[in-house]
Amino acid sequence: MTGGEVAGILVAVFWAILVSFLAVALARLAQTLRATTKLVADVTEQAVPLLAEASATVRSAQTQLDRVDAIASDVQEVTSNASALSTTVASTFGGPLVKVAAFGYGVRRALGRSRDGEGAPPAARRTVIVGRTVPSMRRRKQKG
Repeated sequence: MTGGEVAGILVAVFWAILVSFLAVALARLAQTLRATTKLVADVTEQAVPLLAEASATVRSAQTQLDRVDAIASDVQEVTSNASALSTTVASTFGGPLVKVAAFGYGVRRALGRSRDGEGAPPAARRTVIVGRTVPSMRRRKQKG
């Protein structure tokens, strides 16, 4: 065997090994592509019903939002009516009620003075300084 023949045999063996490795790689790639195709098909089968359910849920949520919007507008109308009614009642009865309360206070005060004696000396009145009663006034109240 000459050197050319040996080189030809070596090249042929290396080509055979290379083709074998490429064949194995292509077989594994084909397996991976089949598995990927099956996975995509399974995901599609599961995704279509999920998308249909999601679409139904979104429609239901939209219906509920429409109802809530209607309720909110009704509540706003009721609130504005209550505000108007409150303003009307305050303007109608507020002034006279304040006058009646002031009159009642004046009557109570007048009756209180007439019972205690209208000309009570100022020393008999209670003196308050910074939220406290003067000590001499406390002793006088306890004795009397």
